[in-house]
Amino acid sequence: MERRKFLKGAALGAGAVAVASPAIAQSAKQLTIVSTWPRDFPGLGTSAQRLAARIAQLSDGAFNVEYFAAGERVGAFDSFDEVASGNSQAYIAADYYWGGKHPAFNYFTSVPFGMSTPQWNAWIKFGGGQELWDELSGSFGLKALACGSTGTQAGGWFNKEIESPDDFKGLKMRIPGLGGQVLTKLGASTVSLPGGQIYENLVSGAIDATEWVGPYNDYFMKFYEAAQYYYTGGMHEPGGGLAFGMNLDFWNGLSDYEKSIIEAACNEEHAASHEENIAKNGEFLAKLVNDHGVKIRAFNDDIWDAFGEAAEEVFEEVRAHSPLAEKIDDAFQASLRETGEFMANFEGTFVNQRNRVLDLG
Repeated sequence: MERRKFLKGAALGAGAVAVASPAIAQSAKQLTIVSTWPRDFPGLGTSAQRLAARIAQLSDGAFNVEYFAAGERVGAFDSFDEVASGNSQAYIAADYYWGGKHPAFNYFTSVPFGMSTPQWNAWIKFGGGQELWDELSGSFGLKALACGSTGTQAGGWFNKEIESPDDFKGLKMRIPGLGGQVLTKLGASTVSLPGGQIYENLVSGAIDATEWVGPYNDYFMKFYEAAQYYYTGGMHEPGGGLAFGMNLDFWNGLSDYEKSIIEAACNEEHAASHEENIAKNGEFLAKLVNDHGVKIRAFNDDIWDAFGEAAEEVFEEVRAHSPLAEKIDDAFQASLRETGEFMANFEGTFVNQRNRVLDLG
């Protein structure tokens, strides 16, 4: 799909789309879902639509599901208040978008030098992470479940090579979450833009650089028209998840059967979205390089060290916010170190040796 036509169509939006289900019973519960991504947005947007359709299918008429993409009912970053107020029943988003509400929301998407997707999944499901998420979200009248993952994200698109920490000084970059705060400490000027607004800002020069997701998602954004340097794995989003955030009163009013429908659909899409990215990232990275002349780069050790020092300052600021923020950071860091040590000794050893023997780079 041609990029500008796609964005124009996404911005206009036709409005609500009722998601088909086998039967709509008279007693069906209304489930209106808003999203932070435009309709048919490759990767993140199509994953959200797939989740809404799966809930409708599994419910067999228990839910009357309506799905609104970003801008069709409310703006992307208005989704939180829309659902907390009860105007809609659920949002699909990255919870670090709500870091202005409480900085601990970042831990339920991804944080600098944080957990890979398997580690984050383990923490959420078996390490007490979901209970902490419930405590945080519940204080805002919400209930959140993991419903998607991009895996380790790319370091970003730049219109110049980044050869030292000083190259971030004065750089204007779209990067949300705590990763953006890390770059701010290195002198960058950062903004958090919805996905549908990034391309225009990059092409116009309003920003010099951006991060988005990874090769599969990024390919369709055509960032290479304004920024030729594409950096491999970044510090800002090593893994983590996306959220299906529900109004807490709505969630509490569901039967166990109705809750199980939503949980099953979220678990299914959480796995599928991660697997889809793993399956397609290599193919689309090759397309970016071979078809569009994108130059692949990696941050050097000096830059990584500067990222690390700045990240430590950011974490201390988060912890100082509130007892709950400190509690969540403590739990997150403890799980990160426990699972990280194991994975380094087992999976890390295997991957490094496999790549050496097979010359995979």
